[in-house]
Amino acid sequence: MIEEVLQDSLGLLGTVVAVQANFYRVQLDVAETEIRRHGDRGRINLSLSPCLPPTKSPTPPLLLCTRRTRLKKIGQQVMVGDRVLVEEPDWAGQRGAIADVLPRKNQLDRPAIANVNQILLVFAVADPPLEPYQLSRFLVKAESTGLDVVLCLNKSDLISTQQQNQINEYLIKWGYQPIFISVYKSINIDKLSIQLKDKITVVAGPSGVGKSSFINALIPSINLRVGEISGKLARGRHTTRHVELFDLPSGGLLADTPGFNQPDLDCSPEELAVYFPEARQRLAVARCRFSDCLHRDEPDCAVRGDWERYQHYLEFLEEAIARQSQLNQQADQESTIKVKTKGKGKQKYEPKLETKKYRQKSRRTQLQELQELFRESEE
Repeated sequence: MIEEVLQDSLGLLGTVVAVQANFYRVQLDVAETEIRRHGDRGRINLSLSPCLPPTKSPTPPLLLCTRRTRLKKIGQQVMVGDRVLVEEPDWAGQRGAIADVLPRKNQLDRPAIANVNQILLVFAVADPPLEPYQLSRFLVKAESTGLDVVLCLNKSDLISTQQQNQINEYLIKWGYQPIFISVYKSINIDKLSIQLKDKITVVAGPSGVGKSSFINALIPSINLRVGEISGKLARGRHTTRHVELFDLPSGGLLADTPGFNQPDLDCSPEELAVYFPEARQRLAVARCRFSDCLHRDEPDCAVRGDWERYQHYLEFLEEAIARQSQLNQQADQESTIKVKTKGKGKQKYEPKLETKKYRQKSRRTQLQELQELFRESEE
């Protein structure tokens, strides 16, 4: 695809690493000056093109770009992670213009980022304590993206080896092989960085688990702001405000995302089960009697049974069913369902009272109704 674009233009290829209002920071490919193409006009060395920087640099050049009006008119959105074609670079002012966006391999809406290879879920085993329900929710959300999921548990130096083994055992039953790390003691940081090499990775997880500290350990030059743990709530305070890609020294790009404690589950009730590795394993060896089985009380169900996260599945299923009902009622002016958040972020759907049903009528309205009744009686 890149070669096809180059056949039509001598623009520069790059990756959008940050979006700021109507401006886009684009990191150009380091190997751009080495690209050669074959065409009707023969072999062309792009390193001789006047649109390239006059000197080579070991670090990828960055340009602050605008979007062509043509892209705006056709509604072409430019996201972090997009592969783009940049024209008319101004090397002195470090400016440019995005002329085209290459087709995306994938796209995430929350966070808004494209062309991701994997999701790195970062949780802490202590300070704040590890909550299985919250972890399960994050894992289901990560699985719903269709991307590879890497799970790492930070602050492993705060627990004993026996506690690590216990956590490892139940996570293996969930279908995951966690990597225990400690940013403070530099434990297994190198092991984890190997899995990030030459990939675009999204870092996600609750606030306060050490995501920013972990990124600072991988890329000391960026020096992200680190927040403290709230003593009252035993949770972290938000420090990351927007999505941005950072260049890893070993190769690859890393995206830090704003921390959030409870991601939304926006999947349908029918597809929820496939986001649990335990359920997928059961469905691989047996089938349910009904094709639309929700794995609750249906007869001859292959999924229902004694597995650790089954209760999590049932709670998420209730939420998914309520959400689907709410979507089906979007044609109404107001929804009849409201969401209430209870302890540990658990959400419960409850019916709303009918709007204005219990509101007292104004005197003006009452007078108008009496006048209407009086006219009807005279007629």
